[in-house]
Amino acid sequence: MTTTRPFIIALDLDNRAKRLELLRSFNSESLFVKVGMELFYREGLQVIEELKQSGHRIFLDLKLHDIPNTVQRTMKELAALDVDIVNVHAAGGQRMMEGAVEGLEAGTPTGRKRPVLIAVTQLTSTDEDMMQKQLLIEKPLTEVVQSYAQLAKKSSVDGVVCSAQEVPFIHDACGETFYTVCPGIRRAEDEKGDQKRVVTPQKARELGSWGIVVGRSITTADDPFSVYKTMKQQWEGLK
Repeated sequence: MTTTRPFIIALDLDNRAKRLELLRSFNSESLFVKVGMELFYREGLQVIEELKQSGHRIFLDLKLHDIPNTVQRTMKELAALDVDIVNVHAAGGQRMMEGAVEGLEAGTPTGRKRPVLIAVTQLTSTDEDMMQKQLLIEKPLTEVVQSYAQLAKKSSVDGVVCSAQEVPFIHDACGETFYTVCPGIRRAEDEKGDQKRVVTPQKARELGSWGIVVGRSITTADDPFSVYKTMKQQWEGLK
């Protein structure tokens, strides 16, 4: 477990050229980046190797959700990639999450620290109305997120993916050291897009988030590095 509070940049770009151009704009700075499904399915293991060789830390965001045996075996393979964070959907249940932990521990080479495992509670594109009318979950959203977090902790998962708005409830239930990785981070002036439960970097810090994930605010900016520096300073409480 680490006390470092990561600022993670989501490399959600639709082609390799754009990704390389974005990374060049950071002047060789070592970053913490998120490789999501779109990027991983398009470029595969090569992108992981390239990012590692460039000195970047990696959150491999594949959100596994399958039967326990499949998730366990898949996590065993992912553990060998030497990424820093991986994830599953908490909705897969306790046995599936336990299997994910077992797979990571079995697949991590001797002498190397296994990746941090976090579980998605509810996507930040989900709001109360959608959860109740489409997913048919009748409990309040905050109660559902807190319950999923408790189940993840019971399953020996290291933390969860959640909106920063829910971090205080999760820490109440799971303790202050339980990791909370929060997407849906925007500047006050940014459009929300398809996100519903969004906050600024400063607000995420005030709410006690362990890590944040920032995508379009940076990746679509005219000067990504400048926006990154400003948002990172806000996250670190320096601005």
